[in-house]
This record gives sequence, C-alpha cells and structure tokens, in this order.
Amino acid sequence: MNDTTWVLDGGRLIDPANGIDRIARLVLHEGKVHSIDTPDGDLPPDAGRLDVTGKIVAPGLVDLATELREPGSEEDETIQTGSNAALAGGYTTVLCCSSTKPLMDSAASVQLVRQIAQRVDGVRVLPIACLSKGRQAEQMAELGILAAAGAAGFSDTPRPMPNDALLKRALDYCRMFDLPIFDRPEVPELADGGVMHDGQIGLILGLKGLPTEAEDLAVARDVRLAEATKGRLHVGPVSTMGSIDMIGRVKSRGIHISASVCPHNLFGSDELLRSYDSRYKVHPPMRSPSHVEALRNAVAEGVIDAIESGHMPRAQEKKANDLDLAPFGASALETTLAAIATDLVETKILPWSRAIECLSTAPARIAGVKGGTLSLGANADVTVIDPLNAWSVEAKEFRSRCHSSPMTGRTLTARVTHTLVGGRLKFELHPTVASAAS
Repeated sequence: MNDTTWVLDGGRLIDPANGIDRIARLVLHEGKVHSIDTPDGDLPPDAGRLDVTGKIVAPGLVDLATELREPGSEEDETIQTGSNAALAGGYTTVLCCSSTKPLMDSAASVQLVRQIAQRVDGVRVLPIACLSKGRQAEQMAELGILAAAGAAGFSDTPRPMPNDALLKRALDYCRMFDLPIFDRPEVPELADGGVMHDGQIGLILGLKGLPTEAEDLAVARDVRLAEATKGRLHVGPVSTMGSIDMIGRVKSRGIHISASVCPHNLFGSDELLRSYDSRYKVHPPMRSPSHVEALRNAVAEGVIDAIESGHMPRAQEKKANDLDLAPFGASALETTLAAIATDLVETKILPWSRAIECLSTAPARIAGVKGGTLSLGANADVTVIDPLNAWSVEAKEFRSRCHSSPMTGRTLTARVTHTLVGGRLKFELHPTVASAAS
C-alpha cells in the first residue's frame, strides 16, 4: 500500500474554493488530489481506504499566526509539540510568527526554522519573518533577503507596528515580492500595562484595561495605508465593533484588505475574568458581549475573512502567576475547529461551508500559499471531521506543551479524526489498520 495514496469513502466533501458540498468519494494519489467519485474499477491499485461515512472531508486547515517558540523558548513550545498539536486540530499548514530567539530578522534564522520543521516532518511550517530589524520598529528588515530565504510574509507579531512611515514603506516594497504583511492592530501607548478589556468588569476587579480605542486607531491607520499603497495588508486578530465597522466600510469601497478573528473572541466575554483565572488572559482580550455578537455577525457577513487560532503557548509556571502578572497566551490549535463548530455552526450562525472557508480556504488565499482547496492536482492536504463527536476539553491531555486554554472544561461538538499532509496520514484520532482499496 502506497502511504500517499488513499480512497476516502462516504464522506461529506466540502470544498468552498470549488463550491462543492455533497457526499462524494475523494481519491488521493502520490501526494496530490487525484479525483472525485472515481468508479471502483479505476481506483489506484495501491491505495489505502478510509471509511469516512458520516464525517466531513475538507481541505486541510491553514493558520495565519501560530507561535511555535523554537528556537529560544522551548519551555513554552517546540516545533515538534506545536506540529503535533496542529495536526490534532486539523491543521496542515501553519504560518509561524517571529517570536523566536534569535528573531527571524535574518536569512539564517528563517532557514533554521525551516530546517527544524523539515526534520520534524509534521505540519507544513511557513516562517513569517520580522518586518523591522530586531522587531524594534525603527528600521525595515532586509525583506528581499528574507523573502529569498523562504519567508512567507512579514510581521512584528506579537508586537504591533507603531511606525507609520515604516509600515507604508514596507507595503510599497513588498509589492515587488507579492508577499503579505500581517499587522496586529494596537496602539502601544494606549494598551501599555493593560490586563483585560477596558470596561465595567475590569473596573470592578480593579484591573487596568485594554481600551477598544487602542485597536480602533491602529485599524484606522492600517486601512488608510492599505488604500494608499495597494499593498497586501492583513489586519488581525481584531476584537472590537469599531474595527469591523471600519473594515466593512473600506471593503464596500473596493479597498483590498483582509481581517481575522480568534475563537476566544467569538465565545467568551470579559465576564469570565471575574474568576481571576489566567487561562482567560488572552490577546486580544475577551471583550464585552456586544463586541462578541458583532464579531460573530462580521464573520457570517464576510467582513472578517478568516479565523486564526490565537495559539500563543506559555509554560504553565508562567501562566500560574496572578492575573496581572501572568503573560497573555493560550494553547489553541487543538480546540479552534471544535470551538467554531460549537459556537458558530451549531448555533446556525455559520454553515459548515463558511466555517471551512474561514479556517482553510480564506487563510490560504490571504497568505498566498498552496492549500485550502481539493482541486484536482492540489496538494493532498485533507482534514476529516466528525461533526457529532462531543468531547470535553482537558488541557492536560493536549499535545501542545502549553496546557492553558480558555476552552478547558467546555464540551465541544465536532472533532478532527484524520489529518493528511501531502497524502500522508499524519494524525488519526483512533488509529486503525486501513484496508486496501479493492
């Protein structure tokens, strides 16, 4: 049996890129999507067979901003543990943030991350290199050299980019490489020292707030620069009504800009911080219920293009601090799809096709990477989902090194059962011996 040749039988095939949503047979051959609905007599003789009756078969998920923390902060996460977590969550490609030591502001550091990822041989890891030298927002990094080294885009994430002139120059410059810039929208002077959403709950708890204006002003700057430069700018994750209002208005005028949101901003409000539990200290912060409702509607209406995991792993001893001292961050790769299924699909806010689009097709398009589709000849990156598998989130069972999650204790509906990368079965929830196609 060829380990990159498979027949997936009986599943509901959802491919938003091609408008497919129906029961179909999917055939993968030698690492590529070979055919759909192939008759038994025409199947590759060396194919393994997976019975996926009752399950959803979708393009592999793509994450726009994953912190893998290696090299430099392996106590938080490694490329191996992060890759394992991604595969369990249905991801086949992750864009890796420049939160490494050394920072990814040189060709050597970009190549190092790529080499480690190749040795791990799990999920596809695409490095996002620094936008500025040393992530200091003073001088533009050597973007051409970084692009040649394999950078898939540029960002100072998890830091915002406060230097307007540098961002404008970079947007102009990156048009030569046709690579995106990712900005985490926040005005540092307004957000400095903030712990949670700046609202009534924070006031009651006596915790310094992260005001919505810190995000809104940064988004206003970003959309104006995107309009002026025609560069590829992605803004996210966003978390406020003001942000989505501005993004919606510029999109209606035909301005090209994309935006994303994290699952924790789609299910929980700042009320959860009453517990003083640091697992709810995430970034962007959980906002008030009115923001949560507006964000859900923005995803449904297409104002927000994509859903990113918000995977910012931090070691347990760091998260065990008091709420005001603990770092922002959470493990999210293993729960993102299930959280979206529970909070948006089960509640009829999104159909499954739109959920898959936000988690796979749109992120691939935004990043300009291969993936997000089951078109014939495409990479055989496939995620199989059991939409009726209800499970209780126990973070201590995560494959990620980080066991802090705002989803802990929740019962989520839908779970990834298989993840294939390049036609190779990289994750199986309940391993079985695959039968040969006959």
